[in-house]
Amino acid sequence: MTVDIIYGERVTQGVDADATGGELWLKPGDLERVSGWTHEVRGFCRDEVCVPVPPARKTEFVRERSCNLAALAGLLGQPMVVDAKNHACCFGESPDVRKRALTSLDAPDFSLPDLDGEMHSLSHYRDKKVFLVSWASW
Repeated sequence: MTVDIIYGERVTQGVDADATGGELWLKPGDLERVSGWTHEVRGFCRDEVCVPVPPARKTEFVRERSCNLAALAGLLGQPMVVDAKNHACCFGESPDVRKRALTSLDAPDFSLPDLDGEMHSLSHYRDKKVFLVSWASW
């Protein structure tokens, strides 16, 4: 079956996956394309981080030619939401990652247009004082 997967900032449509019983089995190439994680002998690795797979639970994470992204997300503390009707899965950030972002005192980068339509990103103003004004109609 094909599944649409949202993993962090990545949105990948039409991924060939086995999504049954709360598991999401992907081919190794799709695992990397969807999430950035690769399966290696030492565990699952992404950039400079490697997460070892508990030896007693190896069959939950890896089988002959596929990896269980749902099990990896569970190991990392990432919440997962599945929409079975629309064949879609969404993975959120772990509470630890979210807490670090919220306590860092660094505002997340975003871009907005000015009145002339020119885009401005907060990152262009790093190390400068910025005054942000927002409002809501409710």
